[in-house]
Formats: sequence, C-alpha cells, structure tokens
Amino acid sequence: MAPEGYVEYKRREFCKDVQCPVQIELNKQVEGSTAYEQTREKCSQSCLYTTWQFHHWLIEKGYLILRPL
Repeated sequence: MAPEGYVEYKRREFCKDVQCPVQIELNKQVEGSTAYEQTREKCSQSCLYTTWQFHHWLIEKGYLILRPL
C-alpha cells in the first residue's frame, strides 16, 4: 500500500513505456492463454532490459523505493 499522496508502480508499466517488443506481443495475447504464458516466459528467462535501465527509468519517472521499518 502506497503512503498517502503517492501511487504504486503498476505491473509492467516500465515495459509498456519503453515499448518492449515482448510486452507488445503480450498485449496481443489473451491473459492466461498458453501463448500468453509462453511469451511471458521470455520476460522471466531473458529480459531485454537491465536492472540499471529499470532503476534509472524509475528515477526519471519520480518513483521512490520504500520499505517498511
């Protein structure tokens, strides 16, 4: 849950914003279908983007990384 006045990162927001080709393919599939799951596997096994790119995208978009005490 985000603190008051903040929003949480939405699933695949980065992927959609950078127009990841795998995400574009996922958008064409029915969520939960075999084709969707096979395409999604590409993300989990060999993402086209690095953690560094994702982290800097978060910074550019004004996201903060928070954790509870």
